[in-house]
Amino acid sequence: MLELNKIYNMDCVEGMKLIESGSIDLTVTSPPYDKLKLYNGFIWNFEDTANELFRITKDGGVVVWVVGDATVNGSETGTSFKQALYFKDIGFNLHDTMIYMKSGVSYPETNRYLQQFEYMFVFSKNKPITTNIIKDRENKYVGTIGGNHRGGLCTRSKFGSRFNVWYYANGKYNTSKDNLAFKHPAIFPEKLAEDHIISWSNEGDVVLDPFMGSGTTAKMAKANRRNFIGFEISKEYCDIANIRIKE
Repeated sequence: MLELNKIYNMDCVEGMKLIESGSIDLTVTSPPYDKLKLYNGFIWNFEDTANELFRITKDGGVVVWVVGDATVNGSETGTSFKQALYFKDIGFNLHDTMIYMKSGVSYPETNRYLQQFEYMFVFSKNKPITTNIIKDRENKYVGTIGGNHRGGLCTRSKFGSRFNVWYYANGKYNTSKDNLAFKHPAIFPEKLAEDHIISWSNEGDVVLDPFMGSGTTAKMAKANRRNFIGFEISKEYCDIANIRIKE
């Protein structure tokens, strides 16, 4: 097992080979996809990455895979769906297909509706062990309602379970207050990482990000008393991530 609470400057497949099988509670990551952003010229192998994730994930563990599609020659690639189906083929359950809804648009086009979301595929290795469902959706119907099967009255709470479309403001100073983070070309909101970490893990669990980028997953794991392991092949981004988690 690699040392916990450290980001390793190496290829994630080679790094995951050093992790004991069935030892990771949760993975939260957004891989480089469809060349929408340039990541210092590095490339990666999806199938090898997925296979290693399955091996090292605990029985009952979860992988959160945040991904979108490029438009090439007038057609969306569908890479996100292909990846989701591959995860299922190798043994993961597709526990939930969630949406990350953004406040802004990155690539406006004139001949199609503005693209405002990315997929958040939640894969589980068998049934998830941990499900800390966030209940912050305001319930308009608060109070006592009709009887239950035991003859008593039921009470609706003020807040209900969140829907699976999550809205986050994106752009500078929304995704993060860390100026340094924006030296990376594609960071996801700190709150997005935190909400998944809270939902699918407990304090003391091990959270992995094989594409650590600017270190958002590690920062939010540490802030919520989880351990973390990360891999980042670019030394420039790895240095940024390490500075962020130290601060």
